[in-house]
Amino acid sequence: MTDAANISVDGHNDDYAVLAGSVGPEVIDIRKLYAKTGRFTFDPGFTSTAACESKITYIDGDEGILLYRGYPIDELAENSTFMDVAHLLLNGELPNPAQSAKFNHDITRHTMIHEQLAQFYRGFRRDAHPMAIMCGVVGAMAAFYHDSTDIHDPHQRMVASHRLIAKMPTLAAMAYKYSVGQPFLYPDNSLSFAGNFLRMTFGVPAEPYVIDPVVEDAMEKLLILQADHEQNASTSTVRLAGSSGANPFACISAGIACLWGPAHGGANEAALNMLREIGTVDRIPEFIARAKNKDDPFRLMGFGHRVYKNYDPRAKVMAKVAKNVLDKLGISDPIFDVARELERIALSDPYFIEKKLYPNVDFYSGVVMSAIGFPTSMFTVLFAVSRTVGWIAQWTEMMEDPEQKIGRPRQLYTGPAKRDFVPLDKR
Repeated sequence: MTDAANISVDGHNDDYAVLAGSVGPEVIDIRKLYAKTGRFTFDPGFTSTAACESKITYIDGDEGILLYRGYPIDELAENSTFMDVAHLLLNGELPNPAQSAKFNHDITRHTMIHEQLAQFYRGFRRDAHPMAIMCGVVGAMAAFYHDSTDIHDPHQRMVASHRLIAKMPTLAAMAYKYSVGQPFLYPDNSLSFAGNFLRMTFGVPAEPYVIDPVVEDAMEKLLILQADHEQNASTSTVRLAGSSGANPFACISAGIACLWGPAHGGANEAALNMLREIGTVDRIPEFIARAKNKDDPFRLMGFGHRVYKNYDPRAKVMAKVAKNVLDKLGISDPIFDVARELERIALSDPYFIEKKLYPNVDFYSGVVMSAIGFPTSMFTVLFAVSRTVGWIAQWTEMMEDPEQKIGRPRQLYTGPAKRDFVPLDKR
């Protein structure tokens, strides 16, 4: 703790502790503000409010830094596996060989789902959006796994965590298979987390599925890059739902619902749709001009970030992944030509540089997922598969926090003051 902050209200001065984290801005502890002053703070979107204390993820948007438990995201993406990163987020440290083997075993033994849950899919229309299906089936897991819903039992919390991480790829692949009318594939626990997901999504029972190592590596890195991102909207939703004592399956389902929003998890789909709208490289100058025109509602999607005012560190990794995938698969599509040229312009045009509109991770991830073969409706589902690890880590941390309280934001009320009721015949 450093010096106190003094706040003066109606002539009364009160000191409030200033708390320092291991890195990042200090925070003013205003928990006693209402009791001392009768006032709340007003902070729509919580842009200046720290809602919790966390040891999991740190972001410095000005410097373009993203750390998982202190490790830079690019180092983890280049050198680690998704399962080892999951262990890091959940347990605080990268595993040694024995711990890695045990964690992989503990997760893979939960990859299958209850067979009755598979029948649950038949209740949805064939053209249902995969995210709508995911909201339903993940929340329904609480009806099938009663032995891991006691949030006060550390063992049950661990089992629920492992189940959610392990079953999410299975449920996501089934959502895709259901939409295209193909049979579900059971998991193959001899494969990597990413490889198993690819096989369940794109494999068929009629023939063996051969995993392309470049595609598997791309999927591995995509999962790592999206595993956690501090107190974003969906993570805050998971924490808020969890603060009421809701079971973990309900909390993760709430996170999926929030992630579904186009301003959050749907950003990569919006970026790809923009590339399709541009269509060909020769039309790029037209759209660049529109983006610079303040009177034109058109916006370039996939550029800039609410948090990062520098190059998104995840985007640097995903840019390399996109090049590797496109080169390896040899896909000839004008959309990818548009993406490459738009990237080149954005990194050299003074307008983009001055406004710090760098390509973000959503710009590249949409290109990669499309090249692999995922329809845009599955983009946010993939996001949910990876982000489940972060949600679980954040939920677990919250459950173990002795300072945890049920979330209850305040408001600035601007409606009518107290007034008398008027009977119906006199209105």
